[in-house]
Amino acid sequence: MTSERIQALLVEVAEGRLTVAEASRQLRGFPVTECHQNGEVVARLDTQRAARHGFPEVILAQGKRYGHLEAIIERALGGGDPLLITRLTGKRMRRLQTRFPELSREPGTGCLFRVGREGREPCGLVGVLCAGTSDIPVAREAALVARLMGARVETHFDAGVAGLHRLLAADELLRTARVFVVVAGMEGAMPSVVGGLVDKPVIAVPTSAGYGAAFGGVTALLGMLNSCAANVTVVNIDNGFGAGYVAGLINRL
Repeated sequence: MTSERIQALLVEVAEGRLTVAEASRQLRGFPVTECHQNGEVVARLDTQRAARHGFPEVILAQGKRYGHLEAIIERALGGGDPLLITRLTGKRMRRLQTRFPELSREPGTGCLFRVGREGREPCGLVGVLCAGTSDIPVAREAALVARLMGARVETHFDAGVAGLHRLLAADELLRTARVFVVVAGMEGAMPSVVGGLVDKPVIAVPTSAGYGAAFGGVTALLGMLNSCAANVTVVNIDNGFGAGYVAGLINRL
């Protein structure tokens, strides 16, 4: 539940448009609600997360049993908040979409989501760029998260340093975005290039794309951590979610 919704409930009670009992009912399960399966508590949802952080708790599907995942999603969908589930495989995604038709799929990612009842007009602009086609799934995850957090998002894909003219074709985006997410594998050079062209924050995302000496993204990660562009900061390997989340927060400032 968001802080705006809590304030609205209090105003309705104060003005006599809502009974204390009904407000109490709507606040049931706040700030923590338990998710049960077969009589066992399998998760405790942080229902205060949106009020504290500006976005509800995100469900990481990786490593969870399907039954536990289903129980968590069922409880999370009970409110009107946005919902995001990440790191889903194709089979699980299909089963969950059948079970919860209100969830939408973001193509090319392992994400299911619901926008939420209290939609807001997109604001600001987050630019999401990636170096190669292999990096697009991570970039799309970042773009989705930023959009769910209320940002207007524009993307520019396959514009790595092997053909810099492809990046310069995004001149208008480079001039107008408030914050950038730049996704790259291999040697991870693209965030430094973007950082040298703009006066805004650049969130670098190393991906696991690359040959043997790329070490599953470690080479790109180390390259980005050693960027000479002072406006570049780095998240973990393949962490499009984290980059999109931080970009969404910065965009609100």
